Amino acid sequence: MSTPQLATFKVPAVENEPMRSYAAGSAERKALEDTLAQMLQEMPYEVPCIVNGLPVKTGKLAKQPIPSHHARHLCAYHEADQSTVASAIDGALSAKAEWEAMPWNDRAAIFLRAAELVSGKYRYKLMAATMLGQGKNAWQAEIDAAAELSDFLRFGVKYVEELYAQQPPKNSAGAWNRVEYRALEGFVLAVSPFNFTAIGGNLPGVPALVGNTVLWKPSPAATYSNYLIYQILAEAGIPAGVIQFVPGPPPEVVAQAISHPSFAALHFTGSTFIFKKLWKDIAANLDRYKGYPRIVGETGGKNFHVIHKSAEVRNAVFQTIRGGFEYQGQKCSALSRLYVSSSLWSSGFKDLLLSEIAKIKVGSPLEFGNFMGPVIGRPAYDKITDFIQKAKDAGGEVLIGGTGDDSKGYFIQPTIILTKDPNSITMREEIFGPVITVYVYDDANYEQTLELIDNTSPYALTGAIFATDRKALLTATNKLRNAAGNVYYNEKCTGAVVGQQPFGGARASGTNDKAGSISIFYRFVSARSIKENFVGLEDFQYPSNLI
Repeated sequence: MSTPQLATFKVPAVENEPMRSYAAGSAERKALEDTLAQMLQEMPYEVPCIVNGLPVKTGKLAKQPIPSHHARHLCAYHEADQSTVASAIDGALSAKAEWEAMPWNDRAAIFLRAAELVSGKYRYKLMAATMLGQGKNAWQAEIDAAAELSDFLRFGVKYVEELYAQQPPKNSAGAWNRVEYRALEGFVLAVSPFNFTAIGGNLPGVPALVGNTVLWKPSPAATYSNYLIYQILAEAGIPAGVIQFVPGPPPEVVAQAISHPSFAALHFTGSTFIFKKLWKDIAANLDRYKGYPRIVGETGGKNFHVIHKSAEVRNAVFQTIRGGFEYQGQKCSALSRLYVSSSLWSSGFKDLLLSEIAKIKVGSPLEFGNFMGPVIGRPAYDKITDFIQKAKDAGGEVLIGGTGDDSKGYFIQPTIILTKDPNSITMREEIFGPVITVYVYDDANYEQTLELIDNTSPYALTGAIFATDRKALLTATNKLRNAAGNVYYNEKCTGAVVGQQPFGGARASGTNDKAGSISIFYRFVSARSIKENFVGLEDFQYPSNLI
């Protein structure tokens, strides 16, 4: 591909996608309800693999159940087999040179157009797929599948423009220095999770935007919404082969990709256990690769709220409820351990917390009055209810909730467990469900409690500090400096916004490469420094050689 570069282009200014309210009687609620009704009538859909822009139907079908009505399924998808994955890798490698050589403004235009399609033409379809397939209510689907996905696409273009503009500040006389940011040599494997449709788009989108070609293995529980994202990118003009859509059994698809000599990077969101295993597998394959693969991952969290005695009670309670129970606690950032000062706990915090949780409605996401929906599937339901039982067996007191109903969908009531053991199982291990464990500490032991928070869990993703006493807030933020990659003051520990709070954590929570910022893009480029000399040498000797 050859095209003249006749100007230096500047991308349009970007803003966060405005969120719609879906209030009763609103036009957007009517449009969403109509789309949901249509999807319910049309499903189950058939989803192929997409290799080199063409559908591939392997005949090996798996289903994506609807977690709120598990007798039905949203789609049946063709699982990629060995030959499909091999063709996808070959096609990605073949497409890479032309994609990387495409002028930056043209690559940017594709992603900006995709953002418009997400926020406009396909907004309600993406939301409906997320509500049915992943169990989100309308508001959670809006902030994810519509707003955050649009933001990832738009702000990604802005950040890459800034990245490419970073050039050496100095040039010696008669020379010009510059840096180009090459795509990685080989292909990128993106493995995306079920819990955020937006992450499904961002994991292949980030490396593709800087010129890489990508194998994208979506989560089985988010197959249909992720397939819609692929179709949107194709409609926006992304060339065939740049992103290869290969749903299928994770162990087989991933193992084949990371064993290939041209494997260049892993972009992963999922469990800590799987991420560690993949890291070891990649290390074991190191001698077969052309280079050292980049490994970028965001995994689990055991996220905390610490409530100081000076905290404003109503705000801390409502932030706690949202942080722990929105989307049924199935966010990597969700609150699961709560530390409350004894004076606040006994003077209104406990009573307000329990009385407000009692108001939460749990049920189908299609009923707009439900704050909570189902957990994602049978394994999640069994794991969460097992954790609740283990907590009770260990002496924990269930203050509210603790029950579930899996007769039609996988519904678990919002649960508060009170523990006297700050190292009990539900204070240490990730649950990924609507369960908050509370430890009440003596007011005089605030600093010791902060040390406890820092040392109880191997994770370090998000946390929140509630205090009106500035000294108490600063004490906590200093003692918990490495306990969370995202920390919030008097605000819940969830809800990072692209362009506002770059997201990611360290320790067992991942590589902290900060999705939603310029930082993530550095991981998928390999810089090359160029020096061009305009004035030739007249002699090889140095002035100091002259006598």
